[in-house]
Amino acid sequence: MQVKFKLFGFFKRRINRFLLRGLLSLVLIVLVVAAVLFIDFAYKTFSVRQQDRQTDAIVVLAGGKGRVEEGVRLYRQRQGRYLFLVGVDPAIRKETLFREREGEPNGDGVFLEKASRNTLENALYARKLIETRDIHSLTLITSRYHMKRAILIFRNVFAADIAIYSHPVDSKNLKEEWWNHGGSFRLLFSEFYKYCLFRLLFLFDFGELRPAKGG
Repeated sequence: MQVKFKLFGFFKRRINRFLLRGLLSLVLIVLVVAAVLFIDFAYKTFSVRQQDRQTDAIVVLAGGKGRVEEGVRLYRQRQGRYLFLVGVDPAIRKETLFREREGEPNGDGVFLEKASRNTLENALYARKLIETRDIHSLTLITSRYHMKRAILIFRNVFAADIAIYSHPVDSKNLKEEWWNHGGSFRLLFSEFYKYCLFRLLFLFDFGELRPAKGG
């Protein structure tokens, strides 16, 4: 009987040791994969370039420094027939963000959206603004660190036949040597985390956020 208990204890210890090693190996693999994906995310964040081209509309995700100014600049240069400023503070009036100038496009094509408060809402409300107009392409403006997540969300919310071109705006909060700057590292990692969550969301949502065809 004692021999049986000893054998049982021996195999139990071996199994526990095996399971522990397996768990540690799995954790290590997950960490390595996450690190590789994060580095790839950071590299692609800095690789995104402004796609300077004329589109039907310019959509600006307000909230970051320099975004609205860049959108207004492109609109004045006639790079888009419409300018949609999305996620604007409800207290701000259009005249504060856009002043008409002689010889340049007037404010008739400038629209402010003041209800949305996050990127997904930005996309859904922006879709409402453009779906009643003849728009087939748009330039999306946001901060560089936010660009990949914004593009991911907009391309999953908008109809597939609408072309979306990225136009990132650089900010002082994000340094190219992000690995040597705590604030930049935290900002990138936060965006990476949110980006992964939305990738999972859109993986299982089966296109439910897209508008119905003909709708």
